[in-house]
Amino acid sequence: MLRRTSPAITIGPMNLSDIAVHEGRAGWEAKLTLEYERRGERSVLAKREHFGPLRVQRDLYPEGAATCHTIVVHPPGGIAGGDSLAVSAKLHAGSAALLTTPGAGKWYRSTGAAARQALEFEVAAGAVLEWLPQETIVFDGAVADMNTTVRLQGSGIYIGWEIMCFGRAASGERYTRGNLTTRTEITRDGRRLWLEQGRIAGGDALFDSQVGMAGRSVCGTLIAAGFDLNNVAGQAVIDVCREVSAGEGALAGITRLPGMTIARWLGDSSEDARRYFAALWMRLRPALKNADATLPRIWST
Repeated sequence: MLRRTSPAITIGPMNLSDIAVHEGRAGWEAKLTLEYERRGERSVLAKREHFGPLRVQRDLYPEGAATCHTIVVHPPGGIAGGDSLAVSAKLHAGSAALLTTPGAGKWYRSTGAAARQALEFEVAAGAVLEWLPQETIVFDGAVADMNTTVRLQGSGIYIGWEIMCFGRAASGERYTRGNLTTRTEITRDGRRLWLEQGRIAGGDALFDSQVGMAGRSVCGTLIAAGFDLNNVAGQAVIDVCREVSAGEGALAGITRLPGMTIARWLGDSSEDARRYFAALWMRLRPALKNADATLPRIWST
C-alpha cells in the first residue's frame, strides 16, 4: 500500500491546540531494552534497561508460566517531532514473550522535525515473540519514520502486527499534510525472509486510489514468520483464517510465502482491524506455538 516515492512534504499553518512540539524542546530520546530467558517451565524477563520515557508497566502470566506478557508504556502518550524511541527485545532459546501496549500510539503533528521509532527483535531457536501493539494514529501533519527489524535464529518464531490510522477519523480529520516512511525487515539465520519499505505523503493520491487505500483511513498488516504453512495441515489453518470476517465495508487478504504468512486489512475502524487480527492470531497460534491464545488483559481495561 506504500510506495517508494511521493510528492514533497508541505506543512501549512497550524493550530496551537494541535501542536505537541513545544518551542525550544529538542525532543525526547527514549530506549527500552528487554531480555527473556527460559528457566525451567517459566519464561522470565531477565533484563530490563530504560532510558527516557519508556517503561515496562508490568509482566504478567495470564496463560501460565511458559509465556511472559509484558506491557510497554510510553508515559507521554504520543510521539512528537524530534522524538526518538527505540525498543529492543532479545529472546533466548526456548523463551516466549508477548509484548503489547496499554493504548493507541499517537504520532503528533510536527513543525517539521521527524519523529522516529526503531523496533529491534532477536528471537533465538525455540523462542516465540509476539508483538501485538494497539493501533497507531498518525495525526494530520505528522512526520514519522518507523523501522522494524526482526532477526530469527533456527526455529525462532515471530508474530506481529501493525494497525495504522491516518488522521483522526472520529473528528473528521484526514492525513492531508506530513510524511510517513516505514521499513520492516525479517531475517532467519542471516537470510532475508521479508523486506517491505515505503513512503507516503499526506494528501497523496494513493489514499483514494483503488490500488492504494481506496478511500479508507485505516490499514494493517499481520506477519507470522519462522513457520511454514505450505503443507496440508497448514492449508487447513489458512482455510479457517480465510473464513474470518473482515468487518462491514472492510477488505482483507491472506498470503502464504515460504516460512511466512501475511495478512492485510483495509477499512475505517481500528477496532475492526484489531478484532480481525486477533481472530487470525487465535487461529494461527496453535499451529505456530502449539498453545491456545489468551488475550492480553490490558485490552479489556
